[in-house]
Amino acid sequence: MTSLGTASVSALRQYVRAAESSGIDTSALLTSSGLNQATLNSDDGRIDGRQLQQFIHLLVEQTHNPILGLETGDFVQPGTYSVLGYITMSCATLGEAVARIAPFERLVGDMGTTRLSVSGDEIKLSWHCNYNDPVVRPQLVDNIFSSWITYARWLADNRTASPTSVMLQRQSPGKEYEQAYQERWNCPVYFGASEDSVSLKKALLDTRLRQPDPMLRKTLEAHALTQLASLDTDSDLTSQVKSSIQKQLVHGITRQDMVAEELGMTSRTLQRKLSQEKVSYQKLLDEVRMTMAEDYLLNSDLPIPEIALRLGYSETTSFHRKFKAVKRKTPGEFRASRGKAQR
Repeated sequence: MTSLGTASVSALRQYVRAAESSGIDTSALLTSSGLNQATLNSDDGRIDGRQLQQFIHLLVEQTHNPILGLETGDFVQPGTYSVLGYITMSCATLGEAVARIAPFERLVGDMGTTRLSVSGDEIKLSWHCNYNDPVVRPQLVDNIFSSWITYARWLADNRTASPTSVMLQRQSPGKEYEQAYQERWNCPVYFGASEDSVSLKKALLDTRLRQPDPMLRKTLEAHALTQLASLDTDSDLTSQVKSSIQKQLVHGITRQDMVAEELGMTSRTLQRKLSQEKVSYQKLLDEVRMTMAEDYLLNSDLPIPEIALRLGYSETTSFHRKFKAVKRKTPGEFRASRGKAQR
């Protein structure tokens, strides 16, 4: 079976919010997709791409809604895009925000790839969908474009800002539904096109955004690059294990058996599968701890003993020793040096 990579839990949440607003109980759909309600509680967690595809497929079947993807775009939030959403919020202009889609979109998921091109006074954002389910594919493209447009209007504080045109490879869902696209996007929409793309006037990119914060953007982009590097080296299993570990560490828990249970296997089976991938549970735990430690030291004023406790260390000295072995600095020195670098 072809791998569909992974997707952020934040991307899944958008569909769940849309469904629940229509009175749909999503618990059965989640279960049928190999997911559960607890999955939705993770801010940085990831799921298998096949699980997201299956969830969307089941949701389309249950609703019998040919424009489900278009309507789910109404439920986009900054958090839908994981750290990319907060990066774009801190940009100075819409152009800065748009330029960050392609480099960081994998943080949202491996659902597709964006390409930006310029022609005269227009720019075009083309999106290639990686999902192969014929039921899901058109809905996912609709969702991506609808979310982009809705979110860009919110960022720019301009509800009337619109593309010049939208091209969709999908066939028309029917004349009675085409008006819904026009109402939301306020531009010509072409079905049965050769590509999926959104075009807009280049001048629109100069639009100033609500809350520019270049220092915050720099910090968030550094964090995003670290997350991307982790995605490049992780298999689907290691991504799931890291996500589960991170959820546990929020409560100061580091139990392998609980991670295994969440992934639907025994602790011994998890250990065997990780061994086959030449990685250990302890190694993944150490990596997640280090990433979270850096975030706490960089982005919070939590006392170091409390950080150690949150990361599941029984003694602060153990945290100090481990952190210094990896970073060549104590947690206090690391926090102080980062503070100087940002001034």
